[in-house]
Amino acid sequence: MKRKYLRFQTSSGQETINLGRKLGSLLKDGDVIALGGELGSGKTWFTKGIAVGLEVGEETVVTSPSFSLVNEYSGRCPLLHMDVYRLEGASDFLSAGLEEYFYGNGVVVMEWADRWPSILPEWRLEIKFEIVDDKTRTLTFSGDHPRAIEILKRFESQFS
Repeated sequence: MKRKYLRFQTSSGQETINLGRKLGSLLKDGDVIALGGELGSGKTWFTKGIAVGLEVGEETVVTSPSFSLVNEYSGRCPLLHMDVYRLEGASDFLSAGLEEYFYGNGVVVMEWADRWPSILPEWRLEIKFEIVDDKTRTLTFSGDHPRAIEILKRFESQFS
Protein backbone atom coordinates (compact mmCIF):
# COMPACT_ATOMS: atom_id res chain seq x y z
CA MET A 1 0.00 0.00 0.00
CA LYS A 2 1.26 3.49 -0.81
CA ARG A 3 2.54 5.55 2.13
CA LYS A 4 0.35 8.52 3.08
CA TYR A 5 1.78 11.78 4.43
CA LEU A 6 0.29 14.83 6.13
CA ARG A 7 2.31 17.85 7.19
CA PHE A 8 1.41 20.54 9.73
CA GLN A 9 3.20 23.49 11.25
CA THR A 10 2.61 24.75 14.78
CA SER A 11 3.75 28.07 16.23
CA SER A 12 3.32 27.40 19.96
CA GLY A 13 3.07 24.66 22.54
CA GLN A 14 -0.69 25.24 22.66
CA GLU A 15 -1.03 24.71 18.90
CA THR A 16 0.94 21.47 19.24
CA ILE A 17 -1.37 20.35 22.07
CA ASN A 18 -4.44 21.24 19.97
CA LEU A 19 -3.15 19.16 17.05
CA GLY A 20 -2.56 16.23 19.42
CA ARG A 21 -6.09 16.65 20.84
CA LYS A 22 -7.60 16.33 17.36
CA LEU A 23 -5.66 13.14 16.74
CA GLY A 24 -6.43 11.76 20.20
CA SER A 25 -10.15 12.18 19.64
CA LEU A 26 -9.90 9.67 16.73
CA LEU A 27 -7.76 7.01 18.39
CA LYS A 28 -8.94 3.70 19.80
CA ASP A 29 -7.57 0.64 21.60
CA GLY A 30 -4.65 -0.89 19.76
CA ASP A 31 -3.47 2.26 17.98
CA VAL A 32 0.28 2.93 18.13
CA ILE A 33 1.68 6.42 17.62
CA ALA A 34 5.44 6.50 17.00
CA LEU A 35 6.98 9.91 17.70
CA GLY A 36 10.41 10.92 16.46
CA GLY A 37 12.44 14.10 16.54
CA GLU A 38 15.12 15.80 18.52
CA LEU A 39 14.97 16.84 22.16
CA GLY A 40 12.65 19.81 22.69
CA SER A 41 10.77 19.38 19.43
CA GLY A 42 7.32 19.02 21.03
CA LYS A 43 6.75 15.28 21.43
CA THR A 44 5.55 15.53 25.04
CA TRP A 45 3.36 18.59 24.31
CA PHE A 46 1.73 16.63 21.49
CA THR A 47 1.17 13.66 23.82
CA LYS A 48 -0.53 16.00 26.30
CA GLY A 49 -2.95 16.85 23.50
CA ILE A 50 -3.55 13.20 22.69
CA ALA A 51 -4.42 12.71 26.37
CA VAL A 52 -7.04 15.48 26.14
CA GLY A 53 -8.48 13.87 23.00
CA LEU A 54 -8.67 10.52 24.82
CA GLU A 55 -10.59 12.24 27.62
CA VAL A 56 -7.90 11.82 30.27
CA GLY A 57 -9.04 13.97 33.21
CA GLU A 58 -8.07 17.65 33.12
CA GLU A 59 -6.57 17.30 36.61
CA THR A 60 -4.08 14.74 35.29
CA VAL A 61 -0.57 16.02 34.62
CA VAL A 62 0.95 14.28 31.60
CA THR A 63 4.73 14.12 31.83
CA SER A 64 7.41 12.29 29.91
CA PRO A 65 8.17 8.92 31.53
CA SER A 66 11.93 9.30 31.05
CA PHE A 67 12.83 7.26 34.13
CA SER A 68 9.81 4.97 34.51
CA LEU A 69 9.68 4.17 30.74
CA VAL A 70 5.84 3.99 30.69
CA ASN A 71 3.15 6.19 32.24
CA GLU A 72 -0.44 4.99 32.05
CA TYR A 73 -3.37 7.40 32.07
CA SER A 74 -7.07 6.52 32.29
CA GLY A 75 -9.43 7.99 29.72
CA ARG A 76 -11.92 6.83 27.09
CA CYS A 77 -9.32 4.13 26.59
CA PRO A 78 -5.97 3.87 28.41
CA LEU A 79 -3.09 6.05 27.21
CA LEU A 80 0.25 4.26 27.51
CA HIS A 81 2.96 6.90 27.15
CA MET A 82 6.45 5.49 26.57
CA ASP A 83 9.77 7.28 26.49
CA VAL A 84 12.62 5.02 25.36
CA TYR A 85 15.34 7.71 25.22
CA ARG A 86 17.37 6.19 28.07
CA LEU A 87 17.40 2.66 26.67
CA GLU A 88 20.64 1.62 25.02
CA GLY A 89 19.17 -0.49 22.26
CA ALA A 90 16.26 -2.51 20.96
CA SER A 91 17.38 -5.46 23.08
CA ASP A 92 16.78 -3.37 26.25
CA PHE A 93 13.27 -2.61 25.01
CA LEU A 94 12.55 -6.26 24.29
CA SER A 95 14.10 -7.60 27.52
CA ALA A 96 11.88 -5.18 29.51
CA GLY A 97 8.84 -6.70 27.78
CA LEU A 98 7.68 -3.31 26.51
CA GLU A 99 6.56 -4.70 23.13
CA GLU A 100 3.65 -6.38 24.96
CA TYR A 101 2.02 -2.95 25.27
CA PHE A 102 1.56 -2.92 21.48
CA TYR A 103 -0.80 -5.88 21.69
CA GLY A 104 -2.85 -4.92 24.75
CA ASN A 105 -5.66 -2.50 25.49
CA GLY A 106 -5.05 1.18 25.09
CA VAL A 107 -3.33 3.65 22.81
CA VAL A 108 0.48 3.52 22.86
CA VAL A 109 2.36 6.76 22.24
CA MET A 110 6.12 6.17 22.08
CA GLU A 111 8.62 9.02 22.19
CA TRP A 112 11.96 8.36 20.45
CA ALA A 113 10.35 5.61 18.37
CA ASP A 114 12.61 6.54 15.46
CA ARG A 115 15.58 5.03 17.31
CA TRP A 116 14.47 1.42 16.62
CA PRO A 117 11.75 1.27 13.99
CA SER A 118 12.24 -2.49 13.66
CA ILE A 119 10.55 -3.14 17.03
CA LEU A 120 7.39 -1.23 16.13
CA PRO A 121 4.23 -2.90 14.82
CA GLU A 122 3.50 -2.39 11.13
CA TRP A 123 0.16 -0.65 11.85
CA ARG A 124 1.83 2.30 13.61
CA LEU A 125 1.28 5.92 12.70
CA GLU A 126 4.60 7.79 12.62
CA ILE A 127 4.98 11.47 13.43
CA LYS A 128 8.29 13.25 12.89
CA PHE A 129 8.86 16.53 14.75
CA GLU A 130 11.24 19.11 13.29
CA ILE A 131 12.36 22.32 14.96
CA VAL A 132 12.06 25.28 12.57
CA ASP A 133 12.86 28.02 15.09
CA ASP A 134 12.30 28.81 18.80
CA LYS A 135 8.53 28.46 18.51
CA THR A 136 7.78 26.81 15.17
CA ARG A 137 7.62 23.04 14.61
CA THR A 138 6.85 20.99 11.53
CA LEU A 139 5.05 17.71 12.20
CA THR A 140 5.01 15.11 9.43
CA PHE A 141 2.49 12.30 9.87
CA SER A 142 2.94 9.14 7.83
CA GLY A 143 1.89 5.53 7.55
CA ASP A 144 1.52 2.78 5.01
CA HIS A 145 -0.56 0.18 6.86
CA PRO A 146 -4.35 0.32 6.25
CA ARG A 147 -4.96 1.11 9.93
CA ALA A 148 -2.57 4.09 9.90
CA ILE A 149 -3.93 5.33 6.57
CA GLU A 150 -7.50 5.21 7.91
CA ILE A 151 -6.46 7.31 10.93
CA LEU A 152 -4.73 9.79 8.61
CA LYS A 153 -7.81 10.08 6.38
CA ARG A 154 -10.10 10.72 9.36
CA PHE A 155 -7.57 13.19 10.79
CA GLU A 156 -7.26 15.04 7.48
CA SER A 157 -11.04 15.34 7.18
CA GLN A 158 -11.07 17.45 10.37
CA PHE A 159 -9.28 20.21 8.45
CA SER A 160 -11.42 20.32 5.29
